Order: sequence, then C-alpha cells, then structure tokens
Amino acid sequence: KIDKWFPSSQICSRCGHKDGKKMLEIRDWTCPICQAYHDRDINASINILTEGLRIKVLV
Repeated sequence: KIDKWFPSSQICSRCGHKDGKKMLEIRDWTCPICQAYHDRDINASINILTEGLRIKVLV
C-alpha cells in the first residue's frame, strides 16, 4: 500500500523527473527532461506499481 498523497501523475515514469501539479483537465504531458510522452493515467499506474514494489522490497 502506498501513501494516498504519492504524486503518481506528477512524476515521469521514464526518468523520475517530478514535473509538478497539473490541473485535472490535463490528460497527457511530455517530460521536459527526457521528452517521454505520457498519458496521465497510464503514467500514474506505472508510478504506483513501481512505488508499491519499492516499498515491498523494503519490508
């Protein structure tokens, strides 16, 4: 279980850059660092899985 405030849609799932808050109307974005194009929901799900696995390894 991850923290409910984990910024899953704000982090680039490719390079880890935290791009900051976005209005809910923004459904896709491009990382300014690695130029990866992200669908907001898919990117968030990848970040949630990655964070959950990271936490599991620590336990």
